[in-house]
Amino acid sequence: MNTYRITVAYDGTAYRGWQRQENTELTVQGILERRISEIAGKKMVVSGSGRTDSGVHALGQECSLYLEQEIDMDSFKKQLNALLPEDIRVLDISREKRDFHARKSAVGKCYEYQIDLRDKMEVFHRKYRFHFPHPVDIAAMKKAAEYLMGTHDFSAFTDLKEDKDTVRTIYAVGIVYEKDTLTLSWIGDGFLYHMVRILTGTLLDVGIGKIKAEEIPEILKAKDRKKSGFPAPAKGLFLGRVFYTEAELKKAVQKISEK
Repeated sequence: MNTYRITVAYDGTAYRGWQRQENTELTVQGILERRISEIAGKKMVVSGSGRTDSGVHALGQECSLYLEQEIDMDSFKKQLNALLPEDIRVLDISREKRDFHARKSAVGKCYEYQIDLRDKMEVFHRKYRFHFPHPVDIAAMKKAAEYLMGTHDFSAFTDLKEDKDTVRTIYAVGIVYEKDTLTLSWIGDGFLYHMVRILTGTLLDVGIGKIKAEEIPEILKAKDRKKSGFPAPAKGLFLGRVFYTEAELKKAVQKISEK
C-alpha cells in the first residue's frame, strides 16, 4: 500500500463544508473523492485533517490517500486539477510513510480570521472577510488572548453540546492590525465545532468593551456558551496550515508570538 499526502486549497463559499454528506454533493471531500475515483477507475476515499464548516475556506487542508499502485505525483496532480472546479485546487502531492494519517498524525493547526474594520467594506473583501465597522481596543484583545492560551476546557466556546472531550490547548494567538484589516491567527492542538469563530467573536466583543478581558478566566470556568461571544461568520475563516512535526509547530508559534 502506498500512502500519499495531498495539500488542497479551496474557496468554501459554494460548499456545505469539507466533510462528505449523503444529502448533498456540494462538499469539498465529496468532490475530491469523485474526481480521484475517476482517475483511479474505482471508488476512492480521502481522509482530511479535520472538518471545516459550511462557507469556511482553506489555504492548506491536508488529506491522506492510500493507493495499491505507485503514481507519478506530478502527472496525478495535473490530472486531478484538470477535473476539479476552479474553487478547489491541489497544491501538492507527496509520498508519506505507510502509517501517515492526515488527522491522526497532525500535532497542531493554524486558523486565520480576516476582519474588515472600515466604515464601508472594501468591495473585493466581501466574500472573504467579516465586516465589523467599529473601533476596537487592540490592547484589550491581546490581554484577553493571553487568558485563552494554554490548556483549558473550552466548553463555553463550542456550539456542539455532544462533544465529550472539550479540553484543548491553544499555543499562540496572533492579533495584527494593518490598513483597516484585523487578522487573528490561532494555533492549537485542535479546535471544537465553531470554536475559532466563537473565540474570534469573543475577542471582538472585548475589543468594543462588551466583555472585559479580565472576564475570560470566569467564562472558561463557567463552561457556559451563553457567557462567551458571538460566532463570527464563516466567510472570514481560513484553515491556514496543518503541522505534522513539533519543529514546524514550534517555528510557527514563535513567528506569531513575535508579532
